[in-house]
Amino acid sequence: MSVPVSPVEICVFAGDGIGPEIMTPTLEVLELARANAAGPPLNITEHPAGAGHYAATGEALPEASVAAAKAADAVLLSAMGLPGIRKPDGTEITPQIELRFRLGLYAGVRPVKVFPGQKTLLADPRAESIDFVLIRESTEGLFAHMNEGVVSDRDATETLRITRATSEKVFDFALHLARTRAKQRGRPARVTCVDKANVFRAFWFFRQIFEERAAAFPDIATDAAYVDAMAMWMVQRPWEFDVMVTENMFGDILSDLGAALLGSLGLAPSADIGDAAAVFQPCHGSAPDIAGQGIANPLAMILSAGMMCDWLAERRQDPRLGRMAKAIETAVASVLAEGRVLTADLGGSASTGAVAAAVRDRLG
Repeated sequence: MSVPVSPVEICVFAGDGIGPEIMTPTLEVLELARANAAGPPLNITEHPAGAGHYAATGEALPEASVAAAKAADAVLLSAMGLPGIRKPDGTEITPQIELRFRLGLYAGVRPVKVFPGQKTLLADPRAESIDFVLIRESTEGLFAHMNEGVVSDRDATETLRITRATSEKVFDFALHLARTRAKQRGRPARVTCVDKANVFRAFWFFRQIFEERAAAFPDIATDAAYVDAMAMWMVQRPWEFDVMVTENMFGDILSDLGAALLGSLGLAPSADIGDAAAVFQPCHGSAPDIAGQGIANPLAMILSAGMMCDWLAERRQDPRLGRMAKAIETAVASVLAEGRVLTADLGGSASTGAVAAAVRDRLG
C-alpha cells in the first residue's frame, strides 16, 4: 500500500507554566520516533496562545493561531492558564477550551491505562489490568454557556445544554472506539453511559439518545450508571470498565479521578477530536508552582504525542505513524516498569530532562 509523502503539518501551542518545559522534550521524542520509523516529515510550527500571551497582548487565542490550528493536520497543545492572570469577570484564561468550540471537538478522549509493572494507588492486584477510556462530550453540558452565567448579589445561574445532534456524534464515537478496542484486545466491547438521569430531565434525554444509538451496535454490550455511583466504582473496581461516555462537566471531574488511579496527572494524556480536527494535550494544568524548576513530569505530554500519531495513522492511512505511536507508548511503558527514572509526583527525584532522556534511550 502506498503512503502519503507530504509532510504532516502540526500546530504547536507550548502554553504557560511548565508547558514549554514539557513540550520541548516531547518534540525531541517525536522526531526520534519519526526517524526510527522512517516516518513522514513533520512540519512543526509554534503559535502563541495562553495566559502569558493574554497578559502581554490582551489576546488569549489570536485569530491567526486559530487559523493555524484549522489548517494543520493536528494540534499538539501543552498546559495553558495561570491562576494569577484572569479575565475581568474573574475566570481564568482557557484558550484550550475555546479551541474545542472553534474546531468542533466534541469527543474528549481520556485513556486510563496501567502499564505492566507500573505502581498504582490501589492495593488490589487487579489494578494492574486497568485499561479503560473515558469519552467526555467537550462542547456542551455546563460548558456550553460558560461565559454567560448570570450572577447577582443574591444568586447565580448557569445553563446546561445537551443537543441530540452532538450527543449522537459522541455516542457513535464511543461505540466505534469500543468496537476497535475489542478487536485489538481480543475481548468483548462494553460502553457505559454515565449521567444523572434519575434527577435531571436533560440527562434522561441524554440517556435516551444513548440507548437509541446503542441499538445500532448489537455486538457491543451497553449499560448506564449514575455519575456518583461511577465515581465510587472507579475506585472500587475500575478494571471492570471498557469505554465510558458522559457529559462535559462529569467528564472533567471523572477524568482527574482516572488520573489519580494511575498515581499522577503526569501520566494522563488526552485528545479532543471532531469531524475535521483534533487537539492532543496532557490532562494536567500549567503547575506554576513548579514552573522553571525542571522537575515537571513530561510523560503525559509525550503520551499525548503518541495518541496524535495513532490518530494521524488512521486518518492518513499511513502505517509509519502507527509504528511511531506504538514505539512511543512502549518506550514510556518501559521507563515506568523499570521505575528508576521518575519525577517527584511518581515517587522519584529525576528531572524533566532525565525522564525524557530515558524515553529517548528506549526509543533508540
